[in-house]
Amino acid sequence: MNDSTANTIDWEDRFAALLPLYGHRNWIVVADSAYPAQSRAGIETIIADADQIDVLHTVLRAIEASKHVRANIYLDHELEFVAEQNAPGAALYKSELQALLADTKAVCLPHEEIIAKLDQAAQMFCILIIKAELTIPYTSVFFELDCGYWNANAEQQLREAILAAPAG
Repeated sequence: MNDSTANTIDWEDRFAALLPLYGHRNWIVVADSAYPAQSRAGIETIIADADQIDVLHTVLRAIEASKHVRANIYLDHELEFVAEQNAPGAALYKSELQALLADTKAVCLPHEEIIAKLDQAAQMFCILIIKAELTIPYTSVFFELDCGYWNANAEQQLREAILAAPAG
């Protein structure tokens, strides 16, 4: 069995094994089939021989069920402008994606901005890329993991308390 076949068969098991190890600053990317293999250490790419919406559903539900992480979700801004005549199936995918993410707050940014964030994170933190079988451009969904039991407001209050404490 070659590595590609092993990754195809075990993508859900591999994802399930990694999620408990991941924490804030790790990323998970559910990508289309043309997403490039990256050479930086700490980036792992696995193949999901599955529909991208199904992969996204699995990833979303697993993150939602985790107590230790939550996700900031990024979408490529360019997807809004991908026309059906240039990428058959784009309209259906966009509709399915919108329904799947209806209860989330996804942020649309230009693809290169998201890639820059991902590249910066990859300098110190692990990234998992799950490539699905979709062949429509700008359909990758980026999950920037954050702490599930601590938020920015709590962190700000902590920092203010530290600054206000007498030097000791």
